[in-house]
Amino acid sequence: MNLTLAITGASGAVLAREMLRCLEADDRVERVYCVASESSLRVIAEELGISGRNELVPKLLDSAPKKTITLADSDIGAPIASGSHPSSGMVVLPCSMGTLAAIANGLANSLIARAADVTLKERRPLILCVRETPFNRIHLRNMSLAAEAGATIFPVIPAFYNQPATTDDMARAFVHRVLAHIGLPQPSAYVWKPEL
Repeated sequence: MNLTLAITGASGAVLAREMLRCLEADDRVERVYCVASESSLRVIAEELGISGRNELVPKLLDSAPKKTITLADSDIGAPIASGSHPSSGMVVLPCSMGTLAAIANGLANSLIARAADVTLKERRPLILCVRETPFNRIHLRNMSLAAEAGATIFPVIPAFYNQPATTDDMARAFVHRVLAHIGLPQPSAYVWKPEL
């Protein structure tokens, strides 16, 4: 699989880091294109203590990437901006309300929004892991518009039935659910097995 991971300026940098680590480790994934918005760099710095101006992906992975290519959000000529570029889908994690608005309304005003637009027009999976609370009517309308266009709205809502002990546990469980949704179930994922 060739996948795009977009990181935007909503809270949840730990989720993006966990997603990137899972994709790098998964043998079914051949290439990952990672695009971080300008706003996400500030959130990553505040939440993870990582400066993202240079070498963001190696810092998130704690090692050199083997399959992840970093693209600038201003690079509208990047491969993922074209429908002819082979892609298995795109995940926006976390997805800010500003990014959601741009995608839902077809603005294509950045590489992230353009790549999402291409993903939709090519009928490929687009997972928008929206992060905001509470939602106002504009947020809800934009989610509805994006869903009607073919995106999956996958809000960042942690599960507690797996009894997570740390925020990393919660992030991992959430990321595993997103990956399962795009056809990459993880062997260590928690699966609910109620007693019958």
